Amino acid sequence: MTENVFYGKMLKKVYNRCIEDNMMTDIITIADITAIIDPKQCDPYDRRVIMKQLKILPLLLAIIMAFAACAHAEDTPDPIIPESTPSSSVTDAPPPSLPGSASPEVPTEDDSQPPREGMVRSRLTNEWVDKEVANVRPIAVIIPNESNAIPHYNLSRASILYEANVEGRMTRLMAICEDWQGLDKIGNIRSLRTYYAYWAFEWDAFLVHLGGPFFINDLIAQPNTQYIDGLVTSDQAAFSRTTDRSSPHNAYTDGPSLTGVIRKKGYSLSYRGLADSEHFRFAVKKNPNTLSQYDKNAKNAIYIDMSGCYPLTRCYFEYNEKDGLYYRSQHLSGSTDGPHIDAATGEQLSFKNILIQYVKYEDLGEGYLAFQCHDTTSDGWFFTNGKGIHVNWEKESDYGATRYYDDYGNEIVLNTGKTMICIVEEGDNFTFR
Repeated sequence: MTENVFYGKMLKKVYNRCIEDNMMTDIITIADITAIIDPKQCDPYDRRVIMKQLKILPLLLAIIMAFAACAHAEDTPDPIIPESTPSSSVTDAPPPSLPGSASPEVPTEDDSQPPREGMVRSRLTNEWVDKEVANVRPIAVIIPNESNAIPHYNLSRASILYEANVEGRMTRLMAICEDWQGLDKIGNIRSLRTYYAYWAFEWDAFLVHLGGPFFINDLIAQPNTQYIDGLVTSDQAAFSRTTDRSSPHNAYTDGPSLTGVIRKKGYSLSYRGLADSEHFRFAVKKNPNTLSQYDKNAKNAIYIDMSGCYPLTRCYFEYNEKDGLYYRSQHLSGSTDGPHIDAATGEQLSFKNILIQYVKYEDLGEGYLAFQCHDTTSDGWFFTNGKGIHVNWEKESDYGATRYYDDYGNEIVLNTGKTMICIVEEGDNFTFR
């Protein structure tokens, strides 16, 4: 090992220890560094280097102080360009409340009354929907996102869209759709992973997928798990394959066929009381959440780049001030850069809210991942109306909602509309500006 490599390892060791012990930058001393390194615990070569080069410790101390002063925790890299990240700890300052009125540049709309009689608020988006639609459980469709799998059909109809890595750093999407029974083509559709199931449970959604690796079997076998699997003979009537592309990227479903199989399996289309009836808190369109109540802790966010987390998808979001939405584009490996278009509607995918959720994970072998969906110690970011704030998240039970809190400990308020949830492996980094 060269001395340069050794110094790098020594610096990382000291920095990590400072972070773990919450050492403040104004009390880190040369004695602290010497105690952490402990020459007696090093191999003979490293010990000779330390004893020979103790004169570098003042420089090492200065470097560490600079790192500690500006860095986010190592497992949550600083995403902001060029501003700094607020602390992830809960502050003692008075909690913010929603602004009394929207900023002039934020679009508003008086949605206090339903467009027609008999409509209610959607539990997924807070939009007005027919009562019959609101009472039907959503579907959670597992959708591949790679060059051979596009274009997608009716993906823009998702009220909530999740994205997470699967094996090989490819991403897979899960579309939570209400008002799905009349859709004529949905997909294409691929296999399930356990972590998608835990997020689908939060919405009491029907899982729609084509098989999956063996480690989903126990979860699928649970009595409350309700699924439609295109590789199961009894469910195949809900699926069809097209001839315009090769397998496995040519499997689709549709609303009427899904409804038929769900009824045949004896599943209830109505909510079962397992999931929280109020998943998100929402602001109305007349008085949207502009995040102005967070003052300087709300960072400008008109461009969000996820390529550091999804290197084969390389998706990004651009904020449109005219309608207050984030529009999704992507540059899939082996494909071209451009808007993410729904082939059924011709629309580019757009969202009112974007949640970035750092999640602990492990490799199960052969590239298969397991995300720690149940947690009370992880963080992320919330973006809406061209601004972003740091958040912390919690999920404590299979069917319990993942809840997001600001740094004051308050549950955040989303804006009425669709939400994109990007699941990010701890240690990966995204950027925004």
